[in-house]
Amino acid sequence: MTDEMAVEVEDLRRVYRVKSGERIALDSISFDVSQGELFGILGPNGAGKTTLVRILSTLLHPTSGTARVLGVDVGRGERQLRRRIGILFGGERGLYTRVTARQNLRYFAGLYGIPRKVADPRIEELLHHVKLDDRADEKVEAYSRGMKQRLHLARVLVHDPEIIFLDEPTIGLDPIVAREVRGLITELPQRGKTVVLTSHYMFEAEALCSRVMVVDSGTVVALDTPQALRQGHPDMACIDVDLLESTQDAEERVRRLVNGEGSVSTHVEGERQVLTVQSPRGADLVPELQQVLADCRLGVVAVREPTLEDVYVRLISEGRRRRDTATEAEQAIPTTEKVSR
Repeated sequence: MTDEMAVEVEDLRRVYRVKSGERIALDSISFDVSQGELFGILGPNGAGKTTLVRILSTLLHPTSGTARVLGVDVGRGERQLRRRIGILFGGERGLYTRVTARQNLRYFAGLYGIPRKVADPRIEELLHHVKLDDRADEKVEAYSRGMKQRLHLARVLVHDPEIIFLDEPTIGLDPIVAREVRGLITELPQRGKTVVLTSHYMFEAEALCSRVMVVDSGTVVALDTPQALRQGHPDMACIDVDLLESTQDAEERVRRLVNGEGSVSTHVEGERQVLTVQSPRGADLVPELQQVLADCRLGVVAVREPTLEDVYVRLISEGRRRRDTATEAEQAIPTTEKVSR
C-alpha cells in the first residue's frame, strides 16, 4: 500500500451460491481511496454496494481478487484490522436500548479494551459532538430514530478508528435529522478519518463526497468527482415537464420521440408528476415534446443543466441497455455453436 491510499481494491469478485446456480455480486472491481478522503459508492438496490462494504470491513470474504485496507489484506488480517476501522449500517440494530447512551458507549469502549480514564473523556466529547450530552443518561429506547443514528455515529468513533464505513447512514431519516447526520459526516475528514459512504441519494453524495463510484450489477460504471461526472456529459440537456394530467402512454410516446437518443423517466415530487427527458437536442426538442403531449395538461416545461442524479440515471440506463443487448445476442447464438466454443 502506498502512503496515500487507505483502500486498494484489485479485480475483486464475490460470487454467492444460490439454488439456481451462482449469483455474481461483484465482478472484477478495482479502485482505491486516499487517506482522509470522503469516498462515495452509489448504485441501485442489488448493485453490490453492501457486499463491497462488508468485504472491506472484514465481515465477508471475497471469492477472488485482493482488497487491502490500511495496508492489511482483508481476508487475512481481520483481527488486526477490526481495531482500526468503524462500521455503521443503516437501521437501528447495534445498540442496547434498555440502557443509556453513556452506558452503551462505555460498553463498546470496553470491548476494544480502552482504559476507563481514556474512554470517559472521549465519550463525553463524542456525546457533545453528536449533540446528545443533555440526553446521555436516558435509556436509548426513548430516543427518536435520529437520536439513535447520532448515537450510532458516536459508537463508531468510540475506539478512534482510522477509516469509517457508512452504509446508507441517512436511510429512513426525516429531512431535518438527515441533514444533521450529514453535517456530522462532513466533519469526519477534519477529524483525520477516511470515510467510505454508500448512498441512494445523489444530492447527498454530491454534497459530501470528493469522489464517487457508480456500481451496477457488480461492476464499476463510473468513477470520478461529482463535478467531472456532470461535465463529462456535455451533450445531455434535461427537460422537466410537469404533468398535471396525463394519459397512461405519455411516457411511451416520449420514448418513441427520443428514439434511443437519450432517456425518459417519470417521478413524483410532492403532488407533482414530473417527466424528465435527457437528450442532446435540449431546447430544440421542446416544441415536438409539447406536440406529442398535446392531449395532456402540462405545467411548467423547463430546460436545465444535468445534476449528478441525471448523470447517474443515464449511466445506469445505458449500462443496462448494453447488457440486455449482449444477453439477446448470446441467446440468439445456436446451441451447437455455443458448445463448440
